[in-house]
Amino acid sequence: MLTEARALVPMQVASFTSEDDFQELLARFPALLAGDQMDSAYPRRFILVDREQPIACELGGAGRWSLDHLFLDQDGVPTLVEVKRGTDTRIRREVVDQMLDYAANAILH
Repeated sequence: MLTEARALVPMQVASFTSEDDFQELLARFPALLAGDQMDSAYPRRFILVDREQPIACELGGAGRWSLDHLFLDQDGVPTLVEVKRGTDTRIRREVVDQMLDYAANAILH
């Protein structure tokens, strides 16, 4: 939630009307990503590189897929983020496969 001064207030569990609403919040406030859960002594800090980042599936190819967010942490390590609503009826395996495709092809191409 944003205050009138445009400061971020920690969120409570809630539903979003669309994936785009949540994507916009992540783009504007990368601190929503749980970087401290990876290493509480040296928490990850993220910066947004791009939203709807095209990912090719072949060398020199155009973007076949579009990743919701591409972030870099303070060490330059890329973090790929795909937003899905809890009401998305696709099976989790399909969503995990989607991220594996993105990650593998982002590295290769």
